[in-house]
Amino acid sequence: MLSKICQLLLLLSLTIVSAAQAANLGAQESPIQKIPTAIAISLDKNQIPQDSVSISVVEIKSEAKDKSSGKSLVNWRANAPMNPASTMKILTTLTSLDVLGPQYRWRTNLFTDGTIRQGILKGNIYLQGTGDPKLVPEELAKMMNALQNLGIQKIDGDLFFDRSAYSPEVMLQTTIDGESTRSYNVSPDPLLYAFRTLSFHIEKSRTADFIDLSYTPALSQLKVTNQLRLVNKTCDNWKSGIGFALDPEDLNIASTQQLNASFSGVFPSGCKDAYFNVVALNANTFLTQGFAAAWELAGGVWVHPPAGKDEIVPISARPLLQFEGSRLADDVVDINKYSNNVMARQLFLTLALEKMGKPASIEKSGLVIQDWLKKMGLDFPGLVIENGSGLSRNETITAQQMNALLLTARNLPIGDTFYNSLPIAGTDGTMKNRLLTQLRKFFHLKKKPEVRIKTGSLADVRAISGYVISKSGRMYAVTSFINHPNAWRGLEAHDQLLAWLLEDGPEPKQAR
Repeated sequence: MLSKICQLLLLLSLTIVSAAQAANLGAQESPIQKIPTAIAISLDKNQIPQDSVSISVVEIKSEAKDKSSGKSLVNWRANAPMNPASTMKILTTLTSLDVLGPQYRWRTNLFTDGTIRQGILKGNIYLQGTGDPKLVPEELAKMMNALQNLGIQKIDGDLFFDRSAYSPEVMLQTTIDGESTRSYNVSPDPLLYAFRTLSFHIEKSRTADFIDLSYTPALSQLKVTNQLRLVNKTCDNWKSGIGFALDPEDLNIASTQQLNASFSGVFPSGCKDAYFNVVALNANTFLTQGFAAAWELAGGVWVHPPAGKDEIVPISARPLLQFEGSRLADDVVDINKYSNNVMARQLFLTLALEKMGKPASIEKSGLVIQDWLKKMGLDFPGLVIENGSGLSRNETITAQQMNALLLTARNLPIGDTFYNSLPIAGTDGTMKNRLLTQLRKFFHLKKKPEVRIKTGSLADVRAISGYVISKSGRMYAVTSFINHPNAWRGLEAHDQLLAWLLEDGPEPKQAR
């Protein structure tokens, strides 16, 4: 009996030891359930409560065949739904690259109801858009050359615009801050031209003490009046001294009406140059005058200035030209590196257009993304997509879900294309001026660390999401969201987090 009791006690003690060892192993492997010290200190200094922050860090094992899972290092409120601001573009661009393919190109179709004789197109031109997000002056110039290659030198007709690719509600002008003349608030448009933005380049003359003023894109009926004066000041807050007016002010003016953009006030001598961007015209006027100017710059002639009106392509019209824009892989670089909102929204709607047919809508695009997530084996409860760009008060995702996207990308054929689209800290995009000091200490290394991060910012929101390759060559997926009125102070904490990962985070003892 005593022997049996001893055996039971021995078995029990072995079980307790095994359980303790297992618990200790679990503690070593389990992620940090608190915010790392340097980041916590920064948050406290900037009066950002820790319960308004979420952080997820996962080490991506390079030797693992399946990189869709990794070792979780930090898990602080990582399952809390948060507003991601522009880091939501990761979901839109990654899905689109995989669904549409990096070689995808948008098409702008041109039709006519007329005939071409002796170099004259006698009839109207109908432009039918599919949402090309980068139909810019350089691309429009190529379109004009393609028209001329059809034997057209003169157009005796009008322009009509077919925007049936999108549901009407997605083209309505809406903003989250009331700044309707700011480029980031431009609404989606199947025939979006040059982001509907007039960009004025202001620079000091190299030969005299006055200011040169140029603009893009060229518009057929725009005159610029320059009354700016040069003053001896630093370049800080240069925009406050400039007065801008567009005459007439009515945004619904006829496409053929003469416009006058006038500048007054002062420009600091401390500025080498600057760009003054403004959304000042309705979509039809902007496209009509842009198309007309591009045709004239190519040497073409109009019998009458085009008025530019909305109309569905008639059944009787015949195809004139199918113009293909830039590659999706190239456009994704612009979307992620420079956080272009309207390009992201156009891309989001393209998912619906290509997979569910027109008219594209937010609801249809959301269904395409949900279907892709399911195909990837990803379940994202609480995910809210409003427009796919992050320019929203309603969009939500968790830090853990965002990292799941980053890990999934490493297993996809388009993984490197996506990776290369992210801003590089200290080099380009929205991370150009970030981590300069921290990265400098690694200049002596043969293989230098790298930080590829999509940033996001709104009032009350700061966000980062992307990859860090540390000094030891380890790769980490990292996402952090701050949702708080003091979020604008959170840049330092996010830089501390990235710098911490460059150094490979804590040693195992600290991790315990």
